[in-house]
Amino acid sequence: MNGRFSSAVGEGADWSDAAKACLDRLDLVPEANLGFLYVTDHLADQMGSIATLFRGVTGVDLWVGTVGLGICGTGREVFDRPAVAAMLGTLPPNGFRLIPRLTDGLAPFEAGAGVWMESHPPVMSLIHADPRTPNLGDIVGDLADRTGFLVGGLASSRGEFPHLAGKVAEGGVSGVVFSAEVPVATALTQGCSPIGPVRTVTAAERNVIMEIDGHPALEVFKTDIGELLARDLRRVAGYIFAGLPIPGSDTGDYLVRNLTGIDPQRGWIAIGDMVEPGQAILFTRRDRAAAQQDLERMLGQLKRRLSGPAKGAVYVSCVARGPSLFGDDSEELRTIQDALGDVPLAGFFANGEISNNRLYGYTGVLTLFT
Repeated sequence: MNGRFSSAVGEGADWSDAAKACLDRLDLVPEANLGFLYVTDHLADQMGSIATLFRGVTGVDLWVGTVGLGICGTGREVFDRPAVAAMLGTLPPNGFRLIPRLTDGLAPFEAGAGVWMESHPPVMSLIHADPRTPNLGDIVGDLADRTGFLVGGLASSRGEFPHLAGKVAEGGVSGVVFSAEVPVATALTQGCSPIGPVRTVTAAERNVIMEIDGHPALEVFKTDIGELLARDLRRVAGYIFAGLPIPGSDTGDYLVRNLTGIDPQRGWIAIGDMVEPGQAILFTRRDRAAAQQDLERMLGQLKRRLSGPAKGAVYVSCVARGPSLFGDDSEELRTIQDALGDVPLAGFFANGEISNNRLYGYTGVLTLFT
């Protein structure tokens, strides 16, 4: 079983002040053997120094984490200032292994954890990625095939994009893989709600959709978004998105993608992903009420799956959520706290969220140690 967890958030004028403030609030869990570390992008260039300090003070040698435009803790989120979020956990020694930086295939990971996985079959991995990685999709797919369900996200920063798995690095993917000896539960919450039926793309090339259900794509789009918005399509920016339903999903999950172009003369629309004829599509609306409702739905379903209180949590939320969607009083994290209680939690606001083997946007991915 999992042991104790503790978490804390610290702020300060620089990396040293923020790290020390976090350490002052962090309970040193006896026999803790894994740490989670997230820093705001103000401190991205000092992540190595911060990790070294945390190793020395806590005695925990193995740490994973990354950088975000914002970081989060229990009932709290911090944006646009130097801040550190950390969590310590005591896990079965043979219940996890770090995933070193991967940039081209899984060979470095197999070399270190291949034998261990033969006797401790993996069930889930928490991963962090540099969004500039050109073959990111391939690495994520390969890791999912090898280690089971994935959770995590892409670093978000106005500068450097470090991620941590034992060592600090940029580029590629790193993280930690858990075996069945570490009981976990995870769920995803969408930041948008459907505004029309699920339809079918009937003509498309790359990311440009010409026809939906046999009609000009823009004509169908205007029907689904309603007359008021259809009169002035400039109003849909940042409010209306395309949704690509995930085949076989028993929870109705869909990938939210930006609208990237509209051609009124031809009646075409373009979205931020590749599409092909026969693919399902729907249109969605992004607003606080829809996101709040879905967050509460997810939390309710996740709680019903638990046999007891969660011991620790990692939350990865989209940078477009947090203050810009829920308000500037940590409402998103307070909603989680209200549902789960004062569970130790650490996480960050990502440039894309990972759940299973896919990259999402505008979502929140909550993982609980149970």
